Amino acid sequence: MTAVPQARFRSLTNLFAPRSVAVLGASSDPGRIGGKPIAYMIKQKFQGALYPVNPARDEVQGLKSYKSVADLPEVPDVAVVAVPAAFAPQAVADLAARGVKGCVMLTAGFAEVSEEGAAIQAGMVATAKAAGMRLLGPNCLGLFNAGIGYYPTFTSSVETGWPMPGRIGIASQSGAYGTHLYTAARNRGIGVPICVTTGNESDVTIGDVIGWLAEHDGTDVIAAYAEGIRESESFTTALAAARAARKPVVLMKVGRSGLGAKAAASHTASNAGDDAVTDAVLAEYGVVRARTTEEMLDIAHLATRRIYPVGGTLGVMTVSGGAGVLISDAADAAGVAMPEMPADAQEKLRGLISFCAPRNPVDCTAQAFNEFPKVGLFLDSLCGDGGYSTVMGFFSQTGGAPSVWEKLRATLRETRDKYPDRLYVLSILADAEKTAAYEADGFAVFEDPTRAVVAIAAMHRYGEAFAKAPGAAPPSVPAVILPAATPTEAEAKLLLAEAGIASAPERACASADAAVAAAAAFGFPVVMKILSPDIIHKSEIGGVLLGVGDADAVRAGYATLLDRARAHAPGARIEGVLVAKQLSGGTECIMGTVRDPVFGPVAMFGLGGIFVEVMKDVVFHRCPFGPDVAEAMIRSIKGAPLLLGARGRKPADIAALAAMLSRLSVFAAQGGPRLQSIDLNPVFAMPDGEGAFAADAVLEIGDA
Repeated sequence: MTAVPQARFRSLTNLFAPRSVAVLGASSDPGRIGGKPIAYMIKQKFQGALYPVNPARDEVQGLKSYKSVADLPEVPDVAVVAVPAAFAPQAVADLAARGVKGCVMLTAGFAEVSEEGAAIQAGMVATAKAAGMRLLGPNCLGLFNAGIGYYPTFTSSVETGWPMPGRIGIASQSGAYGTHLYTAARNRGIGVPICVTTGNESDVTIGDVIGWLAEHDGTDVIAAYAEGIRESESFTTALAAARAARKPVVLMKVGRSGLGAKAAASHTASNAGDDAVTDAVLAEYGVVRARTTEEMLDIAHLATRRIYPVGGTLGVMTVSGGAGVLISDAADAAGVAMPEMPADAQEKLRGLISFCAPRNPVDCTAQAFNEFPKVGLFLDSLCGDGGYSTVMGFFSQTGGAPSVWEKLRATLRETRDKYPDRLYVLSILADAEKTAAYEADGFAVFEDPTRAVVAIAAMHRYGEAFAKAPGAAPPSVPAVILPAATPTEAEAKLLLAEAGIASAPERACASADAAVAAAAAFGFPVVMKILSPDIIHKSEIGGVLLGVGDADAVRAGYATLLDRARAHAPGARIEGVLVAKQLSGGTECIMGTVRDPVFGPVAMFGLGGIFVEVMKDVVFHRCPFGPDVAEAMIRSIKGAPLLLGARGRKPADIAALAAMLSRLSVFAAQGGPRLQSIDLNPVFAMPDGEGAFAADAVLEIGDA
């Protein structure tokens, strides 16, 4: 990037919140692409100057029209371009010459259709950048900022209803789906006054939009839709800015499957990247990934309460034992803690209703509503005695019944006033008017309690992310100087050793006699491997021998390995055999790095053997990082108990393993783009205090 990231975000204000707008290709027909933005802004009373530009007209939709950009009475903050593709480059050149700093390019027919179109698009971007003009699109549906009546868009979504006041902003690569999200939100009564679609992202990326929303005073929650992350620096900087501002980001990232990734690429010329890596990056910044539109809106809506519990717990009051079980199952699946009520509190509640179930969920039964003051006592106990950070009430149709709802609403308000720091959620069935009243009182309402639990889990994750202290600095590693080509295993281990990454004692041997001497020095049994820069996956050709127990076996093994190498890879360069001490008593792990096309070097950790091959029990994190992050990665895998001393096993040396992983992350980051991947498999995590050692190492080096 050519600008400081924060300055890059702020440069979008002309685009997203301008004081004056020109529309190139302005049409008198409010149904055409060049006419809709003008019609919308007139109808919604845009708070600024509006200048149609059309060389064939003196007036457009009641406004004075100008023949050219040069004829405008002032330099507009932004121009909306709705001319045919053939005229778009000249339009950008005219805007740049006039000093316009923002361009919304609705015109399509560029990188999304052909290489020739991509070249024309690149030329427009170069013209814009040279003039300091930000370009949104091309091939985008535009945006709207309802707070100022600004609608540089041709979406039909606003024809069925204008945006409601609210604090949620949408950033979407897809115009159609971004406005679908807006419409779905509006239909649910959720306020989304800002929606920005980025189209081809020739200049302005989804990261830029998220970054601007993170700094926008009128936005509290950011909902984003992405098909691929084109530019990682603005994206990660934006996510960091949102987290620092305590603004939740909920992202729907499509392209999980191979088929989906291909569809995304053909749609917006995006690189969908590796989905596991994307998940790791989102987790790093506390972003919650939504699986469905419904889930995204649930999470965004609940997040507008701006209560994000740290170490969150859920207490549930229900009039249905069955619903309590349903909610408990959903909480367990979502990782939401539901600790029991204290024993004395349970006794107190039994004193109120002897046949209640007071553990958590607290089933007050319908009897509480027959003796209504007890509803408030149960709620007070959940908050006061239980101390839960999030409280859910499952009241079903009772919460909407005319005979009950006003009393329930008053009781809930009393509880909220006494415990204002809690996140309150209701699962009720009520008409729109009653639901809106509960919402206005500060209670988020869901018909389906399981959807509510998923949204609650997201609030707890946001709380942890916002409270998280900065990680430890990555370790210091000597400058990494890569060889010209992929090294042998022995050479790879020597390079890694300089970074403090230990391997089992070993020696490269060019003869059987040397191999015998090395084995005797290490002590039997030993491991023997073919040594060749051209044979990366040695085990696939039988190029690894384990448990070689004496000198005769070493000599025989030496000959066997050379024979196998010549038979399976006759053109390979053979440098001899690597003899290594065979480690025992450790737990086999795997760690490595891969260069993601979007996010750069990414580290991976998992247990070896079946855990990585069959169960795919691995975790990723962007490089570089410190040992604290490395340890968190190690402890997060499903198989972690095997490293931590499960079933009487000795705990592994987690500190040594974390140190190795963090050093590997720094090595990968310093290695640069030529370092395609590192594979340490297996790594032996020895018992606590005995270290960690790489038994095999592969470094893949690419072209400069």
